[in-house]
Amino acid sequence: MFRWRQLRESGAMTSLKSDEELVPAPEMRAARAKIRELQRLLGKKTEEAEILKEGLEYAREKKLLSWSPLPRRGGGG
Repeated sequence: MFRWRQLRESGAMTSLKSDEELVPAPEMRAARAKIRELQRLLGKKTEEAEILKEGLEYAREKKLLSWSPLPRRGGGG
């Protein structure tokens, strides 16, 4: 009991709800860092998709690109 109290007071363990298992703080920090990185990458990819979509719209308006779908890459068809 004394060891658990020491860990709790030092912040070495965190819990989201009282009925959940305790998670070591370093694991929680690593998970949060990974989530932040994934959110950053998602934002970057979303921005890239928006830029490409605007580019396609612009090209089609200027008649630089036909409205027909692009051919599939790879063999087949």
